[in-house]
Amino acid sequence: MSKLGIGILSFAHGHVNAYAQQIKTFDDAQLIACWDDDEARGRRQAETFGIPYYSRVEDVISRPDIDCVIVASETNKHADLAIAAMEAGKAVLLQKPMAITLADCDRIIETVDRTGVWFSMAFQMRCDPQNIKMKELVQSGAIGRVGTIRRRHCIPVLFSEAFVNGPSHWHTTAEANKGMFFDDATHALDWLVWMFGVSPVSVTAEIDNVLTNSAPDDTGAAIFRYPDGMFALIHNASVTWIGENTTEIYGDKGVIVQNHGDAVSASIRPPCPIGVKLYQVDKADLGWQDLGMPIPASQGERIAGVARPFIDALKAGVPMCTAREGRLSIEMVLACYRSAETGQRVTFPFTED
Repeated sequence: MSKLGIGILSFAHGHVNAYAQQIKTFDDAQLIACWDDDEARGRRQAETFGIPYYSRVEDVISRPDIDCVIVASETNKHADLAIAAMEAGKAVLLQKPMAITLADCDRIIETVDRTGVWFSMAFQMRCDPQNIKMKELVQSGAIGRVGTIRRRHCIPVLFSEAFVNGPSHWHTTAEANKGMFFDDATHALDWLVWMFGVSPVSVTAEIDNVLTNSAPDDTGAAIFRYPDGMFALIHNASVTWIGENTTEIYGDKGVIVQNHGDAVSASIRPPCPIGVKLYQVDKADLGWQDLGMPIPASQGERIAGVARPFIDALKAGVPMCTAREGRLSIEMVLACYRSAETGQRVTFPFTED
């Protein structure tokens, strides 16, 4: 069986290293070559993964033995790199967030439509067994009609001097990444897109620096309203040390609670609560039902878990997350910023001025 050839365009976003490490173990895919505009970083990672480094993007995307490239650059470079690869006939796995602007998202979508190449966003929450189980429960009607969701996605990185002033510091700049809420809340927003498949009708949000001043923002909270009246409460902060109780889904026939779904809760160890539990009104005598879902050893395990579904989806010709779904999470996060800036409720569809 021939192996899929995978190229890497930039190691700026650390998640790509977890994908690459897993791909090295697969018998149906192999790493072929890489490019990085930071030559020292590119050469270092090329040596780590045993692949050649090229100083020109064109030398990677022109290789006939490369079927797909993983784009993991700074966010503001996503569109140009993804489009160049697709124009060269290469499939693309794009690290989140999709782009800084809706205009760049639209450029990507136009290229996907015109070239017909395989394109997918890389959102690890779609690949996680706990999240997949919760989606199955909601879609099966296990808790009836959903009225309210609370979803947290937090990290402690702005407490880290190495993150703020080290190689990852681009995450904290408005030019490369807009803000930390933009960078990380998109996980929770894509989770909503994936879970319910519809656009909200409005959002009210607050985003600001609450505990630090090393990035454009460190904390945000948003309340989305959906066409059927559902509330979705999103909390994201880059200044959270530890946590539990990541997700609460309240329906008219039951409740789902997830306790270890983000970075600050995935690594917590016993004594700790159940991974995912279910309460159903018609089975009230059972109390909380432990669904037996394993708790990952770390969020890094979740991130690495993208690699296998990525290769399987590429082989099947079906994206894990489409370009239009990627755009919706950007539309949602930009609307959050507009609401925070103006102090007003923002409606969808949202457009940039």
